[in-house]
Amino acid sequence: MCGITAILGVGDTSLTREMANLLSHRGPDGIQVWADEVCSLGHSRLSIVDLVGSDQPMGSEHGCWLVQNGEIYNFRNLRKAYSGYPWNTKGDGEAILAAHYSAIHNNSSRSMPVDSPRSSLSGYLRRTSGASEANNPATAHVDWVSKLDGIWGFAIWDSRRQELILCRDPLGVKPLLRTLTPSGELLVASEAKAFRAHPDYVSKIDENAMLARLAFEYSLDETTLFEGVSQVAPATIETWALDSEGRATLTGVATYTSERVTPGSTWNSELDAQDLLDSLCTSIEDRLMSDVPLGIILSGGLDSSMVAGLAHKAAAQAGQPVPECWTVAENEDNPDYRAAEDVCAVLDLGHHTSTLEDDCFWRKLPSLGWHGEDLDISVLFFQPLFEKMSSAVTVGLCGQGADELHGGYPRYRNLEGHQELISSRLSASRHPFADHLVNNISAVEAQGVAQPWRAQKHNPTEVFSDLTSTLQFEMDHGQLTNFQLRLVDRHSMAHGLEVRVPFLGAAHREASSTIPIDWRIRGQQEKLALRAAAALTDLPKSIVNRPKLPAGTATTPTLLNELMTELMPHANEWAACYPKLERILKTQPDMAIGLRLFESLHIIDGGLGRENKGLWDLLEDFR
Repeated sequence: MCGITAILGVGDTSLTREMANLLSHRGPDGIQVWADEVCSLGHSRLSIVDLVGSDQPMGSEHGCWLVQNGEIYNFRNLRKAYSGYPWNTKGDGEAILAAHYSAIHNNSSRSMPVDSPRSSLSGYLRRTSGASEANNPATAHVDWVSKLDGIWGFAIWDSRRQELILCRDPLGVKPLLRTLTPSGELLVASEAKAFRAHPDYVSKIDENAMLARLAFEYSLDETTLFEGVSQVAPATIETWALDSEGRATLTGVATYTSERVTPGSTWNSELDAQDLLDSLCTSIEDRLMSDVPLGIILSGGLDSSMVAGLAHKAAAQAGQPVPECWTVAENEDNPDYRAAEDVCAVLDLGHHTSTLEDDCFWRKLPSLGWHGEDLDISVLFFQPLFEKMSSAVTVGLCGQGADELHGGYPRYRNLEGHQELISSRLSASRHPFADHLVNNISAVEAQGVAQPWRAQKHNPTEVFSDLTSTLQFEMDHGQLTNFQLRLVDRHSMAHGLEVRVPFLGAAHREASSTIPIDWRIRGQQEKLALRAAAALTDLPKSIVNRPKLPAGTATTPTLLNELMTELMPHANEWAACYPKLERILKTQPDMAIGLRLFESLHIIDGGLGRENKGLWDLLEDFR
């Protein structure tokens, strides 16, 4: 797991190194760069597999260079499938180059250089007229990318074809961001802060994206909160080249897979629960692939407890040591803390526990805001938890993704109320973009394939009309990728810790997709099928039946309440600093505080040099 950077349009290793230095927390084991005349790549490495080899940028005999963030879990099978490839490492990243070579450079009809394309500006992007048409250049890479099983954001520069390939894993577990400079260079990175090393990049708030974030509680589609910065979509391949004037141009976009929620009509707990449990065990087994120590993030809730509940079996099948568990809460009387202790005692798992200091919010919120690149303040516990873990292990397993698959959130039990909440926020805001967001985004924003806004509209009444539609929307348009997975990625990588997500493994996703709706939500009960599977483990019944609790407020209820009490008198004052967002911020004082912190860390002074200031200085120092 690492941080990657790339520039298409200039071969400047010093600039790429500066970008990679801003991501050194993602890869504390060293930074390396590479460049030719028109493309430069940077990589900050966190060594997990093939510790003494597999340095990146990684070159190949077919003229390609790779930077990758993530893991390819089936790389050993790919090494066998591509046994004729001239392997130079023992790691997983080279499997990407081998698959690319087999499909492209081992095929004479596809290995010819790409002509300089003609381009035009479309939204934030410069692109060719056929970039999203059938048989565009990105479609040539669909077959070989589809053979990869893992989590990734990678860039391949094919020097012979003069083509840059960007690709992201099926659910967007790993980030991949991009922006264009005024002079036409394409900048690519794992986090937006890396772009600030470029002298022509200016960090600004994207107010339309911010409105959506405040209304829906997560960023939508491929937007970020930064103007001109968007994401490569999950399950997507993009190809880029330089046009005749040397400007980076999108030449192709292709989707290589899709995730569909297709509830069946029947589910038999006596027959199907074991298959569901086995699919999770398979996913855990795959994610134990590591040459460094690995642990489990244990909150005491059902999802992380199931990962712990299968730890012994999965470790035996993988031939790996049994992982130990890590838990943090505000005190030893916290229900999460006590539940986690019960789990480890019953399962005979090593358990590392710690409690938070009274001033942790004041000390840690600047770090949370800097690394998260968002408005989060309630999930502070992630920072001390991952910091503790990283002192002993380099890889962690978590329970994220289970709620999106199995119907775990309280809002799923009251979709009509959820529709009304979001609609009321938008209407109360009186923001000029609010109506367009609901009815026709393309009237004011570029919308479509490869643009920040993928869908033409996001009408709460339509997208949350029933549970199937809701689960599909939240998987496709931001709740999973832009909120849950972003949180885990940014705050674990802040401490050089790679966190893997077993519930989103291919085997478990497939087994979960057809679970009937009434086995996900039934009255006030949630995740019924998953609980039936959990009952087959040795977990205590109190854990199997434990209801879903909000992560941040469940882990630090008193400390969060004390912070809000102290800052609440200032929240309305700070909300008024954003006239077009004031009405919606006044209904969400925690977001008013989060936005104030976000602007202080990421916008003022070009978004650099303030990350080590204290919280009060950040909230007040707005010159």
